[in-house]
Amino acid sequence: MREEPSPQERSDSSMSGRAERQAVAPRAEEPHFVSLWIALIVGAVVLHELQWILLPFVIAGLVAFLCTPLVDRLGRGKSHGAATVAVFLVIVGALAALGLLGAPPLARELARLVTDMRHTFEILAKSTVGDGNVSLFGQSMNAEQIAQAATDGVRSWIEQPERVLALGGVGFAGLFGMFLTCVLLFYLLLSGRRIMAGLIWLAPPERRPLVAETLRRLDPVLRRYFIGVVIVVIYATLAAYAGLGLMLGIRHAAFLALLTGLLEMVPVVGPAASALIAGLVAIRHATGIGPIIGYAVYVAVLRLSIDQLLGPLVLGVAAQLHPVAIIFAFLAGGALFGIPGVILAAPMFLVVKVSLATWRKEPLPRA
Repeated sequence: MREEPSPQERSDSSMSGRAERQAVAPRAEEPHFVSLWIALIVGAVVLHELQWILLPFVIAGLVAFLCTPLVDRLGRGKSHGAATVAVFLVIVGALAALGLLGAPPLARELARLVTDMRHTFEILAKSTVGDGNVSLFGQSMNAEQIAQAATDGVRSWIEQPERVLALGGVGFAGLFGMFLTCVLLFYLLLSGRRIMAGLIWLAPPERRPLVAETLRRLDPVLRRYFIGVVIVVIYATLAAYAGLGLMLGIRHAAFLALLTGLLEMVPVVGPAASALIAGLVAIRHATGIGPIIGYAVYVAVLRLSIDQLLGPLVLGVAAQLHPVAIIFAFLAGGALFGIPGVILAAPMFLVVKVSLATWRKEPLPRA
C-alpha cells in the first residue's frame, strides 16, 4: 500500500508547483528572441545586397517621418490629400530653388577648375615645394613640372572610355534617384500611416500590441535625435559661412555654406564631400599658400567643433546614446550598407535600444 502524503508534504508540493508555474509564466510572455534575431540577421543580409537601391527610400522615409506631423496638422478638419500636396510642393520647391540658384555658379567654378587644371595643380605644388626642386620617382622636378605631370595623369585617366561610361552612369543614376526620391516622398506623405499599420499587421496577432507600444515609445526618441541633427546642420551652415565668406572671402560662400550644412546630415561621407567641394573652389581662386593654409585651418576648426564638441553633446543628449556607441554605429553602418547605413546607423541603434526596453518592460537606459 502506498502511503498517503502528509498535509505538510502536500502543502510543500503545492507551493513548489506554484513557484514553478510563476517561473515559467514570464518565460512564456517573453518574445521569441531566437526568431527575432534570425529575422534581423536575414533582413540585414538582404539589405546588404540591396544597398545600392536603398538611398532614395531612406531619404524619402526620413523626410516623410519628419513632415508627417505637419501634414496631419494642416489636414485636420480638411482634406489630407490637399495638405500632402501642399507640403510636398513646398519641399520640392525649396530644393528646386536651391539647385537653380546655387548649382549653376558652382558648376561653372568646377568647369573652370577642370579646364584650367594645370593652374590649380601648380598652386598646390608651389605651396608644397616652393620654387625649388624635389625628387619624385627618381626624377628632379619643380612645381611646374609636377603640375604638368599631374594634369596629364588626370586627363589620361578621365579620357579612358570606361571612365566616361562610368561618369555617365553615375549622372543618370543620380537623376533617376532624385526623381524616385520625390515619387517615394509623395506616397509616404500621403499614406505613410497606412504603410506603418500594414507593417504592424505583419507581426503575429499576439505580438501586435507589443510592436505598437514599441513604435509609440520610439517616435519621440527618434524625433529628438533628428531635432539634434537639425541643430548640428544649422550650426554647420552658420559656421561654414563665417569661415568661407567672412574670414576667407571665397566666392559663392553662401551656397557652399548651405551645402556644408545639408551634407552634414550624412555622417562621415557628407562632411568629406562638402570639404572637398569647397576646397576645390578655394584652391581655384587661391593666389598663394596663405589662403590654402587658411582653408585647412577652417576645416580643422569646423570638424573639431562639430565632431568633438557639438555633435556628441547635442546628439548624445537628444538620443541618450553614448558617443562611443554613436561612433561605432556610424562605422559599422557604413561598412555594411554604405551611405544608407551611415544615415540609418544611429536611428537603428535607437530602434534596438527602445525595442529591448519595451519588451523587458523597463525604462529607457540613459547614456
